[in-house]
Amino acid sequence: MQTITVEELKAKLDAGEVFNLIDVREPHEHAEFNVGGLLLPLGKVQTMQIDEIDAMKDEPVYVYCRSGNRSGQACLILDTLGFKDTINVTGGMLAWKEKFPQ
Repeated sequence: MQTITVEELKAKLDAGEVFNLIDVREPHEHAEFNVGGLLLPLGKVQTMQIDEIDAMKDEPVYVYCRSGNRSGQACLILDTLGFKDTINVTGGMLAWKEKFPQ
């Protein structure tokens, strides 16, 4: 697992880069605010219900949550499931909202 800051992630999004972005928060958190990631709650990752992202195993996968804790756990689990390049967004959406208030 690698890490990326919210500033680095925003720069990639602003530049129009195309990459795999996963939100491991709960549906209500995702509905409230998100930066475009595919919703895959941590509970599904923990129970290995990851069919929808299975094809991403050999590609970089950026993972975010509220604070960086759940996404860190998700990255570790995905690593054990054969994902080759997981990247945890440090600070999560709390850091995003702090750095880029709407």
